[in-house]
Amino acid sequence: MGEEGQVKALEGSSNIGRSGVMATVPLLRVLALFATAAATIVMALNKETHTFVVATVGNTPVKLTLTAKFQHNPANVMFVIANGVATLHSLLMLALSFVSHTYDLKGLRFLIVAALDMMTIALVSGAATATVFMGELARHGNSHARWNKICDNFERYCNQGSGAIIASYIGILFLMIVNMVNISKRGRLSL
Repeated sequence: MGEEGQVKALEGSSNIGRSGVMATVPLLRVLALFATAAATIVMALNKETHTFVVATVGNTPVKLTLTAKFQHNPANVMFVIANGVATLHSLLMLALSFVSHTYDLKGLRFLIVAALDMMTIALVSGAATATVFMGELARHGNSHARWNKICDNFERYCNQGSGAIIASYIGILFLMIVNMVNISKRGRLSL
């Protein structure tokens, strides 16, 4: 009787662990969805306008108005698109997780979801890295190429872009954790 009780206790603990993992994955997907959506919205709304005095004719200043927008930089446009795709991916995977028990495709679903997760991570990571590179040029310039820094004139624009980049990397982190949990869950099920 002692052995049977131990076996039942072990079986019960594995069910608790499995249900905990099942609840963790949707929560992590929701967090990834919010992070990538925040990155998309913050960068898409990133715009700042400044007026500069470029010359003085007599007593009248000649002014030039410049606007910094995310659309002026292809890396930022790719960033918005990639994070938008990741947001849509997280939303679709959440919907799939709620209806997947009725449409189980004998392991094929796992492979497709894992591959899509990895492709989304790669896409967002590449876009975020390109945006970080362009942000570095905006903050510090490049004296060898004679590219002037712009963040001393458009500080709010640069800070808002930095916030979007941080949100994107948080989304990447959550997507990576989701992928690792799914793969480890699949590994445990096949044992």
